[in-house]
Parts: sequence; C-alpha cells; structure tokens
Amino acid sequence: MSARPPLAILEGVRVLSFTQFLLGPSGVQFLADLGADVVKIEPPGGRLWERHWSGANRFLNGVSVFFLLAHRNQRSLTLDLKKPAAQAVARRLIGGADVLVQNFRPGVMERFGLGWEAARALNRRLVYVSASGYGATSPFRERPGQDLLMQGLSGLASISGRAGHPPTPVGTAVVDQHAATLLALGVLAALLERARTGEGLHVDVSMLRAALDLQLEVATYFLNGAGLEKSPTGLASTFHPAPYGTYATRDGWLVLSMVPLAPLADALELPELRRHAAVAWNFDEREAVAALIEPVLRARTTAEWLARLEPRGIWTAPVHTHAETFADPAVRAADATEEIEHPVAGRVTLLRFPVEFSTGRAGVRRLPPAAGEHTEEILREAGYADAEIRELRAGGAV
Repeated sequence: MSARPPLAILEGVRVLSFTQFLLGPSGVQFLADLGADVVKIEPPGGRLWERHWSGANRFLNGVSVFFLLAHRNQRSLTLDLKKPAAQAVARRLIGGADVLVQNFRPGVMERFGLGWEAARALNRRLVYVSASGYGATSPFRERPGQDLLMQGLSGLASISGRAGHPPTPVGTAVVDQHAATLLALGVLAALLERARTGEGLHVDVSMLRAALDLQLEVATYFLNGAGLEKSPTGLASTFHPAPYGTYATRDGWLVLSMVPLAPLADALELPELRRHAAVAWNFDEREAVAALIEPVLRARTTAEWLARLEPRGIWTAPVHTHAETFADPAVRAADATEEIEHPVAGRVTLLRFPVEFSTGRAGVRRLPPAAGEHTEEILREAGYADAEIRELRAGGAV
C-alpha cells in the first residue's frame, strides 16, 4: 500500500461526462484519477451500452467488466436527454461545471440544445470537449467511429504482420485508448489556457487523428518519400534495420530490438553475419540478415538465449502471454494493478492510472457506480429541492 496521499491535482474541477463506449469514458477516467469530480450522465434504467456489453463476454456476477474498467472515481446521474426537463437539468449543471466532455456523433448535443455555442452562453469559463470518429467538419462525420474501422482507414492495420499475409490489426483498442489520452491532454492544456485568459474554449479530438498520430514515425517517412514494404520474415516494422523483429526459439519466441550486427554476430556465434556489419544499421540487407538469424535462434530455448544475450548487451526480451506478463517480476515491480471490492461484482482487478506523481497517488476513491446511484446527491448540489427531484423522477427525466 502506498504511503502517498490520494492524488488531488484536479481537486475542485467539476467534469460533466456525456460519454459512451471507450474513448470518452477512458479519457474522463484519467481526469477522475487525477482528482476531478466527474459526473457521468447516462440514460435512466441502466440502459447505458457499456453496462450490457463486455469483451470476451466477461461479466462478474452480472456486472460488465468493460464498464468497470473505465468508470472508477465517478458519480452517476441519470438523465433522459430527449426530455426538455432533463435538458434543463443539464443546462443548470453546465452553469457550474469546469469541463464538459461528450463523444456523441457530431450534431447530437446540438439537437439536445447542449452544443458548444449553447453551453458557452451558459458558462463562459467552460472547457467543452468534443470527441468523435472523424471530427465535426469531416465529410465522414455521420459514419461510426470505432477502433477497428480506424485501424483500417488510417493504414494502421496495413503496416503490421508479414508480407503476403492479411493486414494485421493491433490486438487491442489502441486507437480508442490513444484518443482518450489525447482527450485528457487537451483538457489539461485547456485548463491552463483558461487560467491565463479566464475564458473557456472548445477542444476537438478525433479517432482518425489519433490513429494517424500513432503512426508518427512510419507516416512521416512515407510522406517524405520512403519506400516501405512489409517483410516475409519476422521483422517487426517497415522501417527498422534487422534484426528488429520476432524470432522463434526452440520453445517459444523472443524479440530482438536495435542491435549492431557485429556484437550480435559474436553473441550468436554466427560469423556469416559479419559481412553485413560493414554498414552501420544495414537497412538494405535486412532480409538477408533476418534469414541468417532465424535458424540459429531456433536451436536454443528462450531462457537459454536470454541468459546468453542479455549479459552481452543485446537488446532482447521474451514474447509473453498475458499470464506470463502479469507474473513477470518487472511487471509486478511496476505495481500496475489495483484490486477493489465491488458490492455486486465482488473482487475486481483494474489497471492503475499509468503516471506517478510525488505529491500523491491515483487510486480508487469511488467504485464504478450503479446507474443513477448519485442522482439525488448531484441534483441537491445543483439546488433542486426534494419535491422537484420527485417531480423529475415522476416525469421520467431522471
């Protein structure tokens, strides 16, 4: 258990979260972990999509793990935004908020009367974040924004895997999570700007731009004339010299990173490799280098190679399964997970906020909430009397 106090960098910052799926909730959870008071606004009756879907169909006592992984440290308020009374509640909350984050398709918040211009008229200091698939001005603005679609459209799926094989998407929602990180970065930058000017501003985040940003290196090489082709071997990118890639061993796999060929030839006891070492970082002969290395590495186990290569300064690592990853001493030492006791789901293991600070540590201050768990608490804070709350409930607005 950390002796550091709870992280409170954003203490006093009120965030309204009109978010769904992964990009918005994960981006807002970063802010919640930093200490912000996040109010998750969702439909009444537990109809939120994230509560009814989970990857690998994984539910803990009926609770979606997908919901649990992106909703800690937040309060839940239910509002049926199709009802004028609920829209009026949202407008009152906007008046006292610091940040609003929404990742509906462009135009949806405007139809509720809660778009940027309307919100700005209510609160000149509001930081308003719009996150979407393609951006508000894109001709594709009405199309669905989803991780795999973005990996395909942006070229990301085309650059991994071996030549002659099908495109290889990344095996996790990498575009969503990078866009979520950019969303949180945008909020922090906007709060700094507001501190200087006293005025709020509009922040726009798109999954497409996030997918391109993930390819900063390879895309920039392409845009500046590089001819990039996938390898038929285990070389792991289109732009690194060999041996950068994955290699089979007698009992598994390992990766070799940026390694000068001369010391690698010695470590592998492969003198034939030396003829390629005359050129530093020999990109042009990378296929020949990989073809030489592959049969040699199959001769020993992964553990044997690690014991031989690591002391010689060769940049190498095993290719772990997730079971091996979370048992690895390096991962254990990183203290990257935290267990919570949920009243329904039971014991749940979550990944921690990934950045550490000397002034405090992010942790679970609030469990992922039940639908509308904090509705009355939040409405009372906004000045609603108990009779008004009963009226809102009776009308189905909350």
